[in-house]
Amino acid sequence: MSDPAWENRPFDGHAWEGLEVCVAGLGVSGRAAARVLAARGARVTVVDARDGEEQRGHAAELEACGVAVRLGDGESLPAGTGLVVTSPGWRPDAPLLAAAAAAGIEIIGEVELAWRLRPRDAAPWLAITGTDGKTTVVRMLACMLTAAGHKALSVGNVGTPIVEAVAGGSGGSAGSSPQEQSEPYDVLAVELSSYQLHWSSSVAPYAATVLNVAPDHLDWHGSMDAYAGAKAKIFAPGCVAVYNADDDTSSALAERAEGVSRRVGFTLQVPRPGELGVVEELLVDRAFTGDPASHAAELAALGDVRPFAPHNVANALAAAGLARAFGVPPEAVREGLRAFVPDPHRIQHVADIEGVAYVNDSKATQPHAAAASLAAYESVVWIAGGLLKGLDVDDLVRSCAGRLRGAVLMGRDRHRIAEALARHAPDVPVVDVPDTDTGAMDRVVAHASGLARPGDTVLLAPVGASFDMFANYPARGDAFIAAVERLSRGDR
Repeated sequence: MSDPAWENRPFDGHAWEGLEVCVAGLGVSGRAAARVLAARGARVTVVDARDGEEQRGHAAELEACGVAVRLGDGESLPAGTGLVVTSPGWRPDAPLLAAAAAAGIEIIGEVELAWRLRPRDAAPWLAITGTDGKTTVVRMLACMLTAAGHKALSVGNVGTPIVEAVAGGSGGSAGSSPQEQSEPYDVLAVELSSYQLHWSSSVAPYAATVLNVAPDHLDWHGSMDAYAGAKAKIFAPGCVAVYNADDDTSSALAERAEGVSRRVGFTLQVPRPGELGVVEELLVDRAFTGDPASHAAELAALGDVRPFAPHNVANALAAAGLARAFGVPPEAVREGLRAFVPDPHRIQHVADIEGVAYVNDSKATQPHAAAASLAAYESVVWIAGGLLKGLDVDDLVRSCAGRLRGAVLMGRDRHRIAEALARHAPDVPVVDVPDTDTGAMDRVVAHASGLARPGDTVLLAPVGASFDMFANYPARGDAFIAAVERLSRGDR
């Protein structure tokens, strides 16, 4: 895994002592950044527009660490600010950030802060971004690294705040001792969102991947080009760029990346030299072998990928590409996939009832994710709806029309999905459920059951966000699971 270009990368020598820092946002990453900065002697003020009981509790904890907290005002910049560390959810046009930019004050995110805080002998980063699949890939990767004997941790947009992992003291897993928490990691598996990458300027992973790019968060970034541009920042000079050869944008971003040490593709097809891919029932590597032109290393079987679906095979290949770039042997890739436990609400099989499978993919909150989920099943009764966030669903419906046995629609923007179905799948029966009460999901599942036939899959792949009816996508998935369980018991 030795790479002189990466090892010789200069580290930021920023002096934190006495620096006036404004941390924008009292969320998990904001609190972590504030604690770490205060411990290094910075004078930190955290600002948040909210002023509820939860925020006051967090404020009291930070104030005990010497951090000033201002609640109820998230717009005005504290006097004397020399640096702003923003939480990912704050848009670039937020008044406080706009004021800082106009004053020439540097704005960074927690990820960039973590990179600057790294000691010279810090663990390298293997970084993942993409519209879909990030959390799955980062967890698969961590399992592969652990199987190879590395002390590894999943951080970033999932799990431990990355600033805590690099600063020490809070990076251990829940229940670990202080001694265990202070031991250095060999490598970090880092999930990065487009928001986090937008506010990063010097982050340089050892290896990185862009899994896929499809329209999402355009209200935050302003355009598709800006969204893709944020993703592209993960391919920093000196890194191994692992790209999705089946995704045009991922491939183009890797091709345009300047100064990367090498480019490695992954594909669901038979791989060419320099790629990882699929040969019959096997995942194979033709990139990190002694003779890629004539030799492929067997990494795993398709049956080792759980839950099995084409897009999850792509996730496994992406994780394997990063692991292999770091020197993980083929047998550890297989062991890692077998040890991987999928997160809930991602193509989660719930039950089989009278020959019909019920699958929860509540995490499929935009068209690209829903398309991947629908493509995994031959005959689907589709449960969809929610907040579409301005995204178009015509291409999605057109592509999956031949798989649909029926559709049951719920949520605020269900009419837009109904209109797309009328245009592109006019023969598919559609049930509209306008209800938003706590029993709505039971009625949705009951209608889906009525449309399904033995061999079908009732699939919750909502294509929209959940906030119109539920607290979040896990709550929506839990409601679906509970409704299916009641259906199984006959409690209709």
